[in-house]
Parts: sequence; C-alpha cells; structure tokens
Amino acid sequence: MASGKLFIGRKVREIRITSGNTQVQFAEKLGISTSYVNQIESNQRPVSAAVLITLIDKFGLDLSELTTGETDRLASAVTEALSDPLFESYSPTPQELKLITHNAPGFARALVACHQAYRRNSEQLAEMDRDIGHGVSEITPYEEVRDYFHFVDNYVHELDLAAEALAQELKIGDAETEAKLTSFLKSRFGVTVRRSPTIAAIREFDEGSRVLTVSANVGSETRLFQIAVCAAQLHADKLIDETVSSAGFRSSEATEICRMGLQNYFAGALLMPYGAFLDTARLLRHDIGLLSVRFGTSFEQVCHRLSTLQRSGAKGVPIFFAKIDRAGNIVKRHSATKLQFARFGAACPLWNAHQAFDGPGRFSRQLAETPDGERYLCLATQVTKGAVGYSLSQPTYALAIGCEIAYADSFVYADTLNFSEGSSFEPIGISCRICPRPNCASRALPPFKHKLSVDHLQRHLTPYRLQGAHADMNFKQK
Repeated sequence: MASGKLFIGRKVREIRITSGNTQVQFAEKLGISTSYVNQIESNQRPVSAAVLITLIDKFGLDLSELTTGETDRLASAVTEALSDPLFESYSPTPQELKLITHNAPGFARALVACHQAYRRNSEQLAEMDRDIGHGVSEITPYEEVRDYFHFVDNYVHELDLAAEALAQELKIGDAETEAKLTSFLKSRFGVTVRRSPTIAAIREFDEGSRVLTVSANVGSETRLFQIAVCAAQLHADKLIDETVSSAGFRSSEATEICRMGLQNYFAGALLMPYGAFLDTARLLRHDIGLLSVRFGTSFEQVCHRLSTLQRSGAKGVPIFFAKIDRAGNIVKRHSATKLQFARFGAACPLWNAHQAFDGPGRFSRQLAETPDGERYLCLATQVTKGAVGYSLSQPTYALAIGCEIAYADSFVYADTLNFSEGSSFEPIGISCRICPRPNCASRALPPFKHKLSVDHLQRHLTPYRLQGAHADMNFKQK
C-alpha cells in the first residue's frame, strides 16, 4: 500500500497545536501557504521534502515517530472487517483505507468493534439454542484487554520509565538480580520471600504475614519474574491504577485482567530495562538465547520484551510476536510490522510457527511472502510451560517472532539465508478467510468476497476455483 508519499496530517496538526501556532502562523514559519497547511493536516496532500526538513529543523520532528505501525494495524483490522460478506457490495480502495485510518482512527476502531460483536453473535447463534445465546454479542473482557495492548503498540510509556528507573536504582542486570529484588521487597515493603515445593500456585502472597511464597518447582526465570510481579504490585500500584482508569474498560473483569497485564509488563521492563535491553539486543543481533542468559529471563519473556521496544526516539526493530498453542489458537500476539494477525479464524498453516512443534529445542527459520508482496524473516521455536514434575501438566507452545526483510540483517538467525532469490520466499497468508491465493493446497475454506466455480469434470488442489482470483498469484509447490 506504500506509495512513497508521506501523509502525516495528524502529526503535523499535533506539532502546530503544541507549539501554540495558528495555521496562518504555522504556514509562515514553514514558508508555505495557509491552504497547503490545511490540506496537509486533512491528509489531502502529502508533506514535501522541503516541509519535512523544516519540521525537523524548527520543530524537532522525530522521523522515528512517523512509522506506520499503528496505521497498518488499524488498516488491517478494518480490511478484515470489510471482507465480511455483510459488506459484499463494498470494497474500499487503498486511498479510502488511508483516509479513514489517518483522519478518523476513532471511527475505524468503532467499526472494528461493531464487526467483532457481529461476528461473535453470528458464530454463537450458529452453535447455540436461542435461549442460551442471549447476550453473546458483548466483547469479552479478555478480548477488550487484548485490543487495548494491541492499539497502544504494546508499549506503556510511563510504566516503562518507572520500571527502568527502579532497575537503575537497584542496579539490576547481573546474576544477582533475584537477591537484589528480594532485598528490595524486604527493606522497602517488609516482605519476606520464601520458596516452597508444596504450594499449588506458582506464587502466593500473604498480606497479613507479608510473606511471598514462590514455588520451588518452577525454573529460575519463572521464579524471578514472579518476584518482579510482586515488586510491581507494591511499588507501581498507583501508576498502574491510573493507567487502568484512563483505559475506560467496560467491566470490572477487564479492569482486573488489564491490571494483571500491566503488572506483568512492569515486571518484564524491570528485569529487562529499556535502554540496557535495547543496546544489548543490538549488540547480540537479537540472539534470543544469549539475551535470555544475559538477563536471566525466559525465551518467551525476551520475545515479549522485544515486541515492546516502541519508545519514541529509541525504537527497536519493528517485529511481530505470537504465542500459539497446539490447536493453533493465538494466545498472545502483537505486531509492529505490516503483518497483522487475523482476529477471527486460525493462522495460515504454511506459516513456520506450526512447524515448531515438530522440532523441540531448535529454531525454525522461514523466508515468507504475504499476498501483498511484503517479505519477512520468520522464526519459531517450541517452549514448555508449567512446573517440573512427572504428574504435573506441562503444556507446550510455539513462539513466533520475525521482522520485515529490510531488518533481517539485525538478526543473527538471518545468516546463511538467501534473500536475493525470490524462490527462497514461501507464500503465506493471514488466514484462509481473507487470503486471495487461488491454488493453495492447504486452504481450509474459501475466502469471503470470492465467488466459487465448481467444475465436475476436473479436480484441482481444491474442489472449487476462485472466480476473479489473480492468475499470477500461484501457490508454490513443495
């Protein structure tokens, strides 16, 4: 969808208002006409190179803030919603999508929310009796919180700064992190940390005795993280309360789920403080194993932290990250890239994330291309959760992480891969319901907004053909 033109109307208007200028005054300082300023702010005209340079020189515009991650996520969600047969007579043009996501993001999110409710209601009504299905169109608290983190770019600025400040105060970042956190909880809050092999939970905190008990049956990374969560609950409680209140959740369940999510966020930011973690990730070329050892954290914690490096002026490599169970459910997801995960249905079976379960303990690497022509480096590995013990459940998950191919050299995993050959890139989609590839042997169901043609005299990879599908969008046979 990229055209090379820069439409940053909302950002320009924000700079003008923050600097206390009217459009007339702003136009004079930029050396352009007032009408041009008005057209830029309404995204009717792109910003020229000369105007961009002036914005940088005179108003301190940070180019790193012009990434289209949020717009891409919103455009992807709107596109998926409008692909529903409900909107069969309307297909937005790229320009229309750009206008709505740039100029009216609130309206775009409202449209996505309405479509979510419609989809949930339709799916439930198809499976339940009418009396059981009453009221199922309401968004679930978990989904509401998931969308909150999704649309704040998985980065909570004030909370991240507070965690980094505490990490600097405690000099966190070496092998003594657990001892330092334990000492901090004791000296600041009178909390004693103990280990127990008999508690059923991973972590228990007795407010009366001020004792935090952590299971002795979990790995050191999990134990350390749970101690950090307790530090978040006690040290950052007011800041977390303010953040939750400003989110405006519609239920107490969503409020408490988000509170837990923010406590986990603070814990991760405390163990992997932003500046130190970003510098180390660049130095080690995002070697997840080495980062895990360096900060005493798990693979999943490192991957999650990499997905939060969205601080203005100090952003990390834009990546996508997902946690997937064996049934293909995406348990955790975030993307700062153009690759956006489907909000309904399963992920593409050709994505190497599913292959992670075939080779425990190793990284699966894939060069992939989506139907829009974007190319990615995709990495996946399997992890096991839960406490150690023969009789205890230990579910396995696939962790998927990757970046657009332009950033691939930042990852050690890209070494020896051939980016120059187009045949090296495997075609993948987002989900079958919106994927336009006509000849995919792995297609589970036909896409919306494509009429089907059935030929009883011929049998191809699928029992139907897609009318109007592009002939050049062929599936690469293995």
